[in-house]
Amino acid sequence: MVYNIITVERGEIKIMANDSSYKDKKVITIGIVRDLTGLSERQIRYYEERKLIFPERSSGGSRKYSFADVELLVEIANKIEDGVQTHEIRKEMLRAQKKQNQNDVTRKMIQGQLNAQFGLRKGPSS
Repeated sequence: MVYNIITVERGEIKIMANDSSYKDKKVITIGIVRDLTGLSERQIRYYEERKLIFPERSSGGSRKYSFADVELLVEIANKIEDGVQTHEIRKEMLRAQKKQNQNDVTRKMIQGQLNAQFGLRKGPSS
């Protein structure tokens, strides 16, 4: 992940990653995901059963996906087409999540060091 935004807010240095928050909003229905990806609704639900994708549920029970989920589904489908098994994809996803978590910890440590270096107040980081 590339960190490219450093700001000082209310006396605290903040390091932020590229803003992709719109990609994470779960607002897309399974029918739209089907149309965007070319996958059948059954395939999409199968990837959910295999714990490769995690849609939210609306109050009415329908699945809601994000743009990031759509990108992930295409990536999963391509890997399966290349012969990669779903359990291998899941292991790879867990490794990537672990690395992301480590990056988040590193970012928070750097933020804390910068705040200490410049004598700025400590506060919750995001």
